Amino acid sequence: MHANNQTNYGVLLDYFPSMVYNKTMRINKYLSGCGIDSRRKCEKFVVDGRVRVNGKTVTELSTDVKDGDVVEVDGRTVSSATRKVYIMLNKPKGCICSASDEKGRKTVLDLVKVRERIFPVGRLDYDTEGLLLLTNDGELANKLMHPRNMVKKVYAVRVEGEPSDAELRRLRNGIEYNGIKYSPAQVRVLNSENNETKLEITVTEGKNHEIKNMIESLGRRVMFLKRSEIAGIRLGGLSRGEWRYLNAREIDKLKSL
Repeated sequence: MHANNQTNYGVLLDYFPSMVYNKTMRINKYLSGCGIDSRRKCEKFVVDGRVRVNGKTVTELSTDVKDGDVVEVDGRTVSSATRKVYIMLNKPKGCICSASDEKGRKTVLDLVKVRERIFPVGRLDYDTEGLLLLTNDGELANKLMHPRNMVKKVYAVRVEGEPSDAELRRLRNGIEYNGIKYSPAQVRVLNSENNETKLEITVTEGKNHEIKNMIESLGRRVMFLKRSEIAGIRLGGLSRGEWRYLNAREIDKLKSL
């Protein structure tokens, strides 16, 4: 269900005029600015031969695009003048953070239907729920996902049993699991009941299966996992599967990172 209202949509139309492209830039940055995907994903599009400039397939990441060039992805012309949109989804379990799935599973784009070509900022696992941002602003997506920017992500986690003080210290000091190092996390114990403990865990890296692997390193299982906040933007007022456009204040907050 779409939880947007007409007022928010109008604010976005006024707040973000079409971006004018009048300079030379690298192909991956240009594609990202067109809302194709994050800059890193756009690099793969180029290397895979899916991009043409002025009718010629380009595979070099050093390719520059200048004003007046015609750029195509998978045979479709793209333009940096596309209106930027910024969306919050309360992702339910049982859908994947992808545009399509070869196994036929539901994707987040089955839940969020807009005329612009959008993509998820980062990912949540198939069985993880909560706050997911979607946009066609590749530059902002790149900023939010890059580890060096240390964007805070807050999770509500229910774990098996009751972690000891020593186990909690391990999470707070940073751990290594299966050869992968995880940076120190902020961990707060909320309550314990029925042989489960509810934690609030804040991380800044965004590695694959980060929370699950951190908890498994303690010899425990994650029973429930939900992301509640990204970069100070909190999930609230949306039921599972509902989405809305971010308001101007929230967009300003993300852009000011």
